[in-house]
Amino acid sequence: MRSFKKILVTGGAGFIGSHVIRYLLNEHSDLSIVNLDALTYAGNLDNLKDVAGCDNYTFVKGNICNKELVEGLFSEHQFDAVIHLAAESHVDRSIENPMAFLETNIMGTAVLLNAALDVWSTSGMEGKLFYHVSTDEVYGSLGDTGLFTETTAYDPRSPYSASKASSDHIVRAYHHTYGLPVVISNCSNNYGSHQYPEKLIPLMIGNIVDGKSLPIYGEGINVRDWLYVEDHASAIDTILHKGKTGHTYNIGGLNEWRNIDIVKRLIKLVDYEMGRQEGASLNLISFVKDRAGHDVRYAIDASKLCDELGWKPSVTFEEGVLRTVKWYLENR
Repeated sequence: MRSFKKILVTGGAGFIGSHVIRYLLNEHSDLSIVNLDALTYAGNLDNLKDVAGCDNYTFVKGNICNKELVEGLFSEHQFDAVIHLAAESHVDRSIENPMAFLETNIMGTAVLLNAALDVWSTSGMEGKLFYHVSTDEVYGSLGDTGLFTETTAYDPRSPYSASKASSDHIVRAYHHTYGLPVVISNCSNNYGSHQYPEKLIPLMIGNIVDGKSLPIYGEGINVRDWLYVEDHASAIDTILHKGKTGHTYNIGGLNEWRNIDIVKRLIKLVDYEMGRQEGASLNLISFVKDRAGHDVRYAIDASKLCDELGWKPSVTFEEGVLRTVKWYLENR
């Protein structure tokens, strides 16, 4: 089992990143973390206000594409690990502005890899790790049956998923070409507190509260596997310390849901919490033109992570979504 002294977390002010930083600091008292985040629209330092004063936590505002900044941080702090979460991540935005996704997700990853390689080639690769956090969307779309495994062929369908697939390949190339110690994880859809409200669950919660339309793509039959963000943080911690160098691990919540069924469950929960009659907001549902290239179904086989490293999700979707609804209602 590995141990680390100082870790660079990129994108740590975002939804998943903030949960990962909080989890690591709570679990490893001897660990120091530097959080590099550009604080774009989805980044928010309030996500980490509870750890902002910790002696072993440092925030640096900056872009991972800034070569001089990244190299300077590596030189100053001599990180022994990187958890790379910084990314443009919204499919709709990638369709509208693909170049921003290609720059951040591909070139930003390359900048980080080069900085790690330069420093670790001098100080030694032993005990170092570059952990690249990716998505199940790189695998494309499933039919009604089957699961994505670590050996599923890549088949990205959107500029977002293509940019993440590219960065996955670049990370693996640095491992095979230069001997850089890396691991990659591909996760399913995350949900939980602190998520920017452009994503399905927080968007729908807010619209239900405000009595606004609940737009659902197509017929709402697209299926996603949902992973509670705190379970994702614990999986990342497990892979960071126990994952095999050069390996990929799929992280899933074992929770497949159709979009329409998620929205109906959110309506039921929010209406109840707000003292409304059950189903009062069902009439807010509206079906809109499907997203271009919309994948039909994602589902993750996380058995490698569970069997080899001993991880398993601890929060059911029913429990997690109730916690999520209550958090958004309390943090409007």
